[in-house]
Amino acid sequence: MRKKFGFSGVISIIISIATAPHVQAAEWNVEQARQLRELTSAAFEDALPILDTTSLSRAIEQGRGPALDVVATDLALRLAQAHLLGTATPAQRSGWQIPDTDRAINLADWLERALAADGLRTFFAALRPAHPDYAALRTTFLNERDPDRKLALARNMERWRWLPRQLGEEHVLVNAPAFEARLLRSGRIAGTWRVIVGKSSTPTPVFAAKITGVTINPWWNIPASIVREKRGRFPASQGYVHTGGQWRQKPGPGNALGQMKLVMPNPYTVYLHDTPSRQLFERDVRAFSHGCVRTGDAMGFAAALLEGTATRAELDATVRSLKTVTIDLPQPLPVYITYFTAAPAADGTVTFYPDIYRRDARVGPVTAPGGTCGV
Repeated sequence: MRKKFGFSGVISIIISIATAPHVQAAEWNVEQARQLRELTSAAFEDALPILDTTSLSRAIEQGRGPALDVVATDLALRLAQAHLLGTATPAQRSGWQIPDTDRAINLADWLERALAADGLRTFFAALRPAHPDYAALRTTFLNERDPDRKLALARNMERWRWLPRQLGEEHVLVNAPAFEARLLRSGRIAGTWRVIVGKSSTPTPVFAAKITGVTINPWWNIPASIVREKRGRFPASQGYVHTGGQWRQKPGPGNALGQMKLVMPNPYTVYLHDTPSRQLFERDVRAFSHGCVRTGDAMGFAAALLEGTATRAELDATVRSLKTVTIDLPQPLPVYITYFTAAPAADGTVTFYPDIYRRDARVGPVTAPGGTCGV
């Protein structure tokens, strides 16, 4: 009799994939094939295409053997890839620049191990995005009756499959349509901050980076695009200087970066930072920047990131000194700049946000070759 295994067993399988020797493909029995047929039909619960099971049903009728092994394995891997990586085309993913490390998982090896342990249902459950936001979207999707809202939920569930299943126990998640940044510690929300993101002509890109430190009283190195926009008109009275062929702004109350900027190297030159225009945080729709993410209560955000390294009083004293100081985080912290037009609010209720960059129509409806839409 084959031994069943739970979620912890699946996690052990994930860890062992990279080091374990190749396991000979396990044979499918008829019961496992029937389970696969049920799981394929249930794909709509995750807003996934429902793949054709006609060939599988015919193979089941023939009973156990090589034909069943081939048909079932092919269908299982296609379904597994849909759960793990999504079904969108490159055009639908356009602009989404967060690498999905799940692509490195050897699904064929993982499937073989699941079959050997008679854990097919657990295998597919473990392929879903692990983040609680996905679970909230999924529950809402199953109960939603309005077709437009259901489609919006499906599109955002698909976006979650473009992210790594595990974002890390500690990370910052920025959601541009929600104008919000969240800090997670030990898998729980440690704080939420309002943000301002790029306007429609200069949208904030979707990408991932590592926060390595916080710069207090930063200089602003003015991007060439803004220099062109302003036609090189930067008054010295506002702290602007031209050195080394570049326009910069000195630290101070009027500095465009405010009192702090995160050190988070990335190819887009986009950062989370403070702003002197704090009245804009009172607006509901906050798409005003040239692409960077301006953070409300920026010094409170900095203090949360530097907890255990620097106190708020120490940070405030540094601000008053007007000296430019960079304080390193103890460990680099992942930050994900994302785009979700449906997401759980602070109370856990799924909220629908404006599609500020008109990207939703690009994503759906979610379909794939050989399947019908689960929406």
